[in-house]
Amino acid sequence: MKVPLNRNKEILAGLMFIIVGATAMFIAKDYPFGSALRMGPGYFPTVLGGLVALGGIVVFIEGLVKQAPITRTWSVRALIVLPASTWIFGLLMEHAGFIPAIFGLSLIAALASPEFRWKEQVLLAAGLTAGCVGLFIYGLGLPYPLFAGH
Repeated sequence: MKVPLNRNKEILAGLMFIIVGATAMFIAKDYPFGSALRMGPGYFPTVLGGLVALGGIVVFIEGLVKQAPITRTWSVRALIVLPASTWIFGLLMEHAGFIPAIFGLSLIAALASPEFRWKEQVLLAAGLTAGCVGLFIYGLGLPYPLFAGH
């Protein structure tokens, strides 16, 4: 079965990643790049954008080889829940702290899936929160309060 290019989910996903990565690199082009030891403000978005675009190229090529048709339609639930979870994350970061914000983001974003199960998602949110605290607060030393008032 031959799938048209505009209905091949691998090709469309690859194009999306290429566009997002190239856009990040384009936006960061005027920022000082620096080096791996002394990163400038353009280093991270340029490198990350390049990696995203490179991954997009790989996915695009896989789409040319595999015939993967789009089988689902838009999820209205996801279109509502995911932006809402991001908005709630911002509110929680400001008023409750890093730990409640990451935990809340993880749990609320998971509600977008029709396969949501409370027990699994609470465990996942706790693990993700612990990993983010370890990486961002203790590993990178970012100055976010863990809880409000701290």
